[in-house]
Amino acid sequence: MEKTLIEIEQISAVLKLLGDKTRMTIIAILKLRECCVCEMQEVFDMSQPSISQHLRKLKDAGLVKETKKGQWVYYSLNQQNPVFAMIDQILEYAPEQTEKIRQIEKSNPTLRCGC
Repeated sequence: MEKTLIEIEQISAVLKLLGDKTRMTIIAILKLRECCVCEMQEVFDMSQPSISQHLRKLKDAGLVKETKKGQWVYYSLNQQNPVFAMIDQILEYAPEQTEKIRQIEKSNPTLRCGC
């Protein structure tokens, strides 16, 4: 795979965003599957507005994208972003979030919120 050079400012901004434990975990979860906000609430002890704020920052930076399904919004990694390869490489060093995915699937919050 050919390497894309990225401006230092953009790398710095991405690393600053990923320096937050919650946002880094969100990115790691989204590497495994797309999620809606109510699913994220299952694994983070925080309010829906707080999770939405983290997702907005990641979306504004172009790291995640959203897809509307009916009235619900699902988030996934933006693999078209030039920094995706760098993020993917960083995630190689992070623990897989399969336990959090199991937690989401076990509680199935989409039944409650209607996603």
